[in-house]
Amino acid sequence: MGTLTVRLPDDQHERLRQLARHRNVSLNKLIEELSTAALAEFDAESRFRIRAAAGSPAEGLRLLEKLEKLDRAVS
Repeated sequence: MGTLTVRLPDDQHERLRQLARHRNVSLNKLIEELSTAALAEFDAESRFRIRAAAGSPAEGLRLLEKLEKLDRAVS
């Protein structure tokens, strides 16, 4: 497991701490969850772009629809 030092403005750091407390998780766990969500979004976009470049608009639209459904379910 790696270690990462991140510099944040004090107010942003405090807001993240409050969010972690609100979710009943550690600040470390919150950052892990947020980074996992960001990477999942990036991976989905990358897969979509690869499909689009391969000339499969129907498959790309299917993936986009699936992503939109997941987004609605999370919101």
